[in-house]
Amino acid sequence: MPAFLLEIGFEEMPSRFLTSLTEELRQGLAGLLEQNSLGFQKVEAWATPRRLTALVQGLDATQPHRQEVATGPPVKAAYDASGNPTAAALGFARGQGVQMSEVFTVDTAKGQYLAVRKTTGGETALELLPSVCLSTMKVLTFPKKMHWGGLDYTFGRPIRWIVALLDDQIVPFEVAEVSSGRMTYGHRVMGSGPWELATVADYFPALKDLGRVTLDQADRRAVIVSQCREAAASADGRPIILDRLLEEVCGLVEHPLVILGDFDKRYLELPRQVLLTSMESHQKSFGVEDSQGRLLPHFLTTVGLTPTDVALVRKGWERVLKARLEDARFFWEADLASSFDTWLKKLDSVTFLAPLGSMGDKTKRIQAVCGKLAQAVQPDIMLDLCQAGRLSKADLVSEMVGEFADLQGVMGGVYARKKGESEQVAQAIAEQYLPLGPDSPVPASLGGALLAMADKLDTLAGCFGLEMIPTGAADPYALRRQTLGICRTIIEHMLRLDLGALVETAFEAYSAGPSSVSTGETGICWKLDPVEAKARLLDFFGSRLKAWYLGRGVRSQVVDAAMGAGYADVWALDARMAALVRFSAREDFDRAVLTFKRAANIIRKQAAEMELTGVVDRSKLIEPAEQSLVQAWEDAMVGYFEVLWADNNFDDALQLLGELRPTIDGFFDNVMVMCEDESLKFNRLNILKSLVDRLGRLADFAALQV
Repeated sequence: MPAFLLEIGFEEMPSRFLTSLTEELRQGLAGLLEQNSLGFQKVEAWATPRRLTALVQGLDATQPHRQEVATGPPVKAAYDASGNPTAAALGFARGQGVQMSEVFTVDTAKGQYLAVRKTTGGETALELLPSVCLSTMKVLTFPKKMHWGGLDYTFGRPIRWIVALLDDQIVPFEVAEVSSGRMTYGHRVMGSGPWELATVADYFPALKDLGRVTLDQADRRAVIVSQCREAAASADGRPIILDRLLEEVCGLVEHPLVILGDFDKRYLELPRQVLLTSMESHQKSFGVEDSQGRLLPHFLTTVGLTPTDVALVRKGWERVLKARLEDARFFWEADLASSFDTWLKKLDSVTFLAPLGSMGDKTKRIQAVCGKLAQAVQPDIMLDLCQAGRLSKADLVSEMVGEFADLQGVMGGVYARKKGESEQVAQAIAEQYLPLGPDSPVPASLGGALLAMADKLDTLAGCFGLEMIPTGAADPYALRRQTLGICRTIIEHMLRLDLGALVETAFEAYSAGPSSVSTGETGICWKLDPVEAKARLLDFFGSRLKAWYLGRGVRSQVVDAAMGAGYADVWALDARMAALVRFSAREDFDRAVLTFKRAANIIRKQAAEMELTGVVDRSKLIEPAEQSLVQAWEDAMVGYFEVLWADNNFDDALQLLGELRPTIDGFFDNVMVMCEDESLKFNRLNILKSLVDRLGRLADFAALQV
C-alpha cells in the first residue's frame, strides 16, 4: 500500500502557531481522505519553524467501487397517458448519464418512483490527492495571516516550497504560484539544499542527515531537556524548565543546541522573579539553580545551529542579558527608594475603566470587599487583608512593573516584604491575579484567595453595571476567566460563601464611597439598573459553571440536575455534583430517579394550582401504603437526612433514594393521589411535597432523562 508525503515549506512561522497547526493538518488530512473514501492506516504530522509535514501510511491506491440506487420522479409523473416518458423522466435519465432503457421502478413508502443503478468510486489516489491537498491547506487557521507579493492568497507566512509525493510520484497541484514537487530544503544555514527526493522513504534521512533538521518536536524537546541538564550539571546546578517556555523554544529551532552562559554574581541581589523573567520572557532562556533552589549566576540558551565559535555566541547572549539585568537593577533600586504612599497617590491618576474611576478608587473598593469577605470567613485576618486590598495595585506605578509588566502583583508582594508589611499581606498581594487560566493554580493562601476574589468581583460588578457583558467570542476584559477563577477559588479553599451575597457586596462597594468620576447618588452612572445587573451577573456565574463541568466531561443531564437545585453555594454544588456523578453510575440509578422525578413533576404541576406546605396530617392517612411511606420518611429518614445534609454527606443522602424507592413505588401503586376528596388529595400531595423539598436540595430530578 502506498505512502503519501505532504510538506509545506514557508518563512519562519511563529512558535505559538505550530502546535495547533500540526493537529489541524493531521485531522484535516485524515478527514478529507475519509470523505473521499480513501482508506489509510495512520496519519502523522510534525512542524518546525520552516515546515509543516504530514505522512499518510498504508493509503489505498484506489477508491472502492460502490453501487448506488438513485431515485427520480414518481412513476405517475414520468409517463404520459400513452405510456411515453415525460420531460421529467427524460431529464432524470439524462442527468444520470443513462438511457431510458436502463431506468427501472422501485417501490417506496411514498409509492413507485423511477430509479437507476450507478457504480461510483474507483478513482485512484493520485487523481484525488490534488484536491485533498488544496482543501487541507484551506482548513489551516492562523491567529494572523499574511499577503505577500501581489497575490490574493493568505497564509501564516509566505509559502516557499511544497513537497507532495505518492511513493515516487509527484501529486501535482499549485498554491500561491508555488507548484508541488519533490524538492525539499533543510536547515537554512547548516544544510539548506535543495534536496531531491526520489521516493517518500528518502524524506526523513535527507532531512536529518543532509538538511540537519530535527523534524519531530518531541525529539527536539528531549534534546533540549537533556542538554540543559548536562550543561547545568557542569555548573553544579539544575535547569529551571517551564513547560510553556520549553514548548516555545522547541518551536523556534530546527536544530537545537543548548549553551551555558554566565552573568555577574552581583545581579543575584535582584529578586528571583526579576532574574527569571529577564531570562525567560526576554531571552527565551532557562535559569539554573542549586540543590537548595537558590539561583546560580548562569543561564541556558538554545540556539538553532552548531556555531563555529561557541564562545563568541555565548558572549553575545551574555552581553544582551547583562543589559537587561542592568536595567532591572536600576528599576529595583529606584523602587526601593520610593514608598507605598507615593505610589498610592500616583494610582489616583491611573484610569481603571473610565466610567469606573481610577486604580486608586479600585483599591479602596477592593479594601472594602476584603473586609466583608474576611468578616465572613476568618475575622482575625481582616486588618491584614484590608491592607493588602489597599496596596494591591500599588506596584502598577513602580519602575519595575513599568518595564516587566508580567511581574505585576509578584513585585507588589516583594516590595511589601521589603517595606515592612506582614508576610500575610505580601503573599496575598503576590497571589491576587491567580488563577491565570482554567489550568492555572488558585492562590495558595486564604488571604490571597480572598483578595483575588475581591479584585475579580469588583471588575465583574463594574462591567455588568455598565452593560459591558461578554457576547459570543468577545470578552475584552476576560470576565469569563475571572468568573471561573472565583468559582475555582471557592471550591479549592472550601469556602461556604453565597454568590448572591458576594455580588451584592461588590455592588455595595461602588456606592459606599466617593469616586473620582462621581455622578449621581451611587458614584457611578450605571447603564443597567443594579437589580438587573446583579441578576445577569448571577446568571453569568451559572453559565460559566455549567460550561466548566461540561468541559470536564460531566453529562449535561447530571449538570442540569445538580445546578437545578441551586448553585449559590459553589462549594456545595461541586460536592453535590461529584456525589450525583457517582450515584448515576449505580445500576439502580434509573429506577430511583424515575420514582423521584415522578414525585417532583406532580408537585411542580400542582404548585400552580394550590399552596402546598409539606406538612402531613397523620389523621388523614387511611391507606396502608401512605401510612408506610410517612412512617419510613418521618420516623426514620427526616432526622437522618438533616444530619447528612449538615455534614455535607451527599453520597449517603442520595443513598436514601435507593432505600426509599420501594416504599414510594408502593405509594404510587396503591394510593390515588389525585382523588376526589380534596382534603385527602391535599394531604397526599403534602407527603410528596415533604419528600421533594428535602431531596430536591440534592438535585432537580425532573431534569434527569431516564
